[in-house]
Amino acid sequence: MKFKELGLSDSLLKAVTRAGYEEATPIQAETIPMVLDGKDVIGQAQTGTGKTAAFALPILQRLDFDNPNIQALVISPTRELAIQTQEEVFRLGKDERAKVQVVYGGSDIRRQIRNLKQHPQVIVGTPGRLLDHIRRGTVKLDHVKMLVLDEADEMLDMGFLDDIESIIKQVPSERQTMLFSATMPPEIKRIGVQFMHEPHHVKIKAKELTADTVDQYYVKAKEFEKFDIMTRLFDVQAPELTIVFGRTKRRVDELSKGLEARGYNAAGIHGDLSQQRRTQIMRQFKAGKLDILVATDVAARGLDVSGVTHVYNYDIPQDPDSYVHRVGRTGRAGHKGVSLTFVTPNEMEYLRVIEKLTKKRMLPLKPPTEEEAFSGQLAAAEASVGALVAKTSTDKYAEQAAELLKKYDATDLVAALLNDLTKDDSTAVPVKITPERPLPRHKGGGNNRRGGGGYRGNRNRNSNRGGGRGGYSHNGRNSDRDRGGHGRGDHKSGGYKGRSRDDNRSNNRNHDDGRRQSSKRSYTIRTND
Repeated sequence: MKFKELGLSDSLLKAVTRAGYEEATPIQAETIPMVLDGKDVIGQAQTGTGKTAAFALPILQRLDFDNPNIQALVISPTRELAIQTQEEVFRLGKDERAKVQVVYGGSDIRRQIRNLKQHPQVIVGTPGRLLDHIRRGTVKLDHVKMLVLDEADEMLDMGFLDDIESIIKQVPSERQTMLFSATMPPEIKRIGVQFMHEPHHVKIKAKELTADTVDQYYVKAKEFEKFDIMTRLFDVQAPELTIVFGRTKRRVDELSKGLEARGYNAAGIHGDLSQQRRTQIMRQFKAGKLDILVATDVAARGLDVSGVTHVYNYDIPQDPDSYVHRVGRTGRAGHKGVSLTFVTPNEMEYLRVIEKLTKKRMLPLKPPTEEEAFSGQLAAAEASVGALVAKTSTDKYAEQAAELLKKYDATDLVAALLNDLTKDDSTAVPVKITPERPLPRHKGGGNNRRGGGGYRGNRNRNSNRGGGRGGYSHNGRNSDRDRGGHGRGDHKSGGYKGRSRDDNRSNNRNHDDGRRQSSKRSYTIRTND
């Protein structure tokens, strides 16, 4: 359906065209007319379906731009999602000069207070910081006529339900409410009953939970095998922009440091990082200056990064709905994507539950050998050399090149160049990743006679805690919330493109130094728990 068929104003249609939107997504086509009519809406849709525009466009059309009071409030679970939502609402409302402000924890509250004095008409914020401003009197919701609860199931998982209810009670009862969630657990349904007026339901069918454009694979491997297999897959599949998901913050730290030690251009993101560091990493990833982003589920929720070609689930998620969110990072806008999930022998039942939810079977993938991974690196190196020759003006180097050819054999020179652009798996820095606490046996799976464990109706709020040796305690409420063939598909084969020559040189130096000390010494990742 075309946007011009949805009843939007000419200025918003221009903004839509400028933003690059062509046709409305299903959630937009169904939601926008309802919101324009003033109806309450419950939208069940995963990230990446265009739901931000689904509520932003009708909200902007219904704003009174002569009214300096806060008229619309959007509650988001994470800082990243809040920032992205504010940016999109501002961009779409630019022609109308809509005033949109964002508030979130981890940022200077004094600066936020100064911005709030500019009389924004739309506020986007995280629950904790919103409550802080409400109590200070710097955010007044007396004139709010539109309320949006975005990623409601994620806010439930993070323990924000009480905060959300406290905020809702500060908003006038005569209002329009929109709630968006990938899943509908009982607690979210209760919000709809208690705080919404005859809401209209818009639901994306289960068969559409994961896009047909994503090729989904799994690799069955033991815990200690996963890291080496993953790096070999990088070399064979040659992903251009990658997200690796880890179950815990400690896992994210160890994986990102291990990948850097192997020469990959990677960084990790989770809730314990400062806001400045998280913003810096995301800016690098969006700009293509970072090839691999390692993240927890919560830190990656709501990320809107185009061009992600591969998603690697280093840890299979305990909550099957998290799988949907993870896979939604790739295969967007009709582009092909690949997702790969590592599964230990005891986790196969979790895989089956995910397949039941998504109504899609994951294909088993055989781990590549060291020889296959090295061949992939060589293929990428050859392509890099070819591209370098094609774009380089060689005339001014001809004399030096001739001198080198007098001293060295041409084959030796090219071989040395290829060696500099690759690394043999047999000489890679050994990396040890701390084992995490195993997932509980799924009900009815394996030899579990008790039939306990597995996915439960209540969402596990401890999913981002560390496990294994030295892991976090699982007692009480989660105090460590994280707020704040080889599956080539249509992608080019060949080695991982992201490593720079400097990275490889550093890696080779590290390896040489290590061999001088001990040929058996490994690179052990240690982080503070």
